Parts: sequence; structure tokens; C-alpha cells
Amino acid sequence: MLPFWPAVVTLLIVLLLFATAWMVGGARGRYGIKAPATSGDPAFERIFRVQMNTQEAALMALPALWIAAWYGNPDYAAIAGAVWIAARVWYAVAYSRDAGKRGPAFSLGALALVALIVIAASGLLRAAGL
Repeated sequence: MLPFWPAVVTLLIVLLLFATAWMVGGARGRYGIKAPATSGDPAFERIFRVQMNTQEAALMALPALWIAAWYGNPDYAAIAGAVWIAARVWYAVAYSRDAGKRGPAFSLGALALVALIVIAASGLLRAAGL
């Protein structure tokens, strides 16, 4: 049976990615930035960077979450994944308002990602008999 809570966290990550894309679409209209442009008003650029940075981070977090859930501990993986999501939401709010205030949220998200990687790596080592 597949782990339930990591699946819930995965769905929440997908919803976060959708929300950041939605924010960019709204910001395009609000600041008059026509596609394919990705620059113009600094407020738009911050929202656009939130989306891109969140996609980049999710590309690492999602596989780490599932390796951690499958080979490590699914409950710990889900907790670390939930912390990652909370940090990314905090990051999105902070960065959208003032790029200089994103640091603490970024750091928390990075720690959550490291936790996922440690859970995944330790689980893989156990599975390999090492």
C-alpha cells in the first residue's frame, strides 16, 4: 500500500505550484506584462521569481519526499514535506512583498529539504544492507 500522508503532501505541493502560476497570471494583468515577457514592474518580477523558484525547489523536494516515504519513514517524510510547504508559502508571501525578507523562509525550506534527503538516504542505505 502506498503511503497516504506523503500522497497528501504531494497533492498540496501540486496545489502550491498551481497557486504560484495563478499568481503570475494575475500579476501579468495587474502590471500589464504581456507574455512572453518576464520583466517589467518589480512587483511582477518578484511574483514571477516566486513561481520559478518554487518550481525549482519542488523538482528536488518531490522525488526526495517519495524516496524518503518509500525507503525511509513515510510519517517523517510527510512531516518534513509539510514543513517544506509551509516554508514555501511563507517564502512566497515574503518575497512577493520584499525580496530582502525571503531569507528565513528559504532557510526553513532548505532545512526541510535536507531532512527529506537524509531520511531518503538513510532508508536507501538500510535497504541496501549498509
